[in-house]
Amino acid sequence: MTQHAAPPPPATPPPVTTHSQPALDSAQLLGGQKQIAINHGGELYSLRVTRNGKLILTK
Repeated sequence: MTQHAAPPPPATPPPVTTHSQPALDSAQLLGGQKQIAINHGGELYSLRVTRNGKLILTK
């Protein structure tokens, strides 16, 4: 019976993900705009950035 050596561990560990869902960067979503419209389930929503850099989603 022969024994096989275990493969060496990777040089760097894989990144740790804390979220189970994919994440989009808000700048990518907004595309340089301060406000965009989002159609969801036949309803129109508005996503905007405030002067303080916060996001507000309204129907």
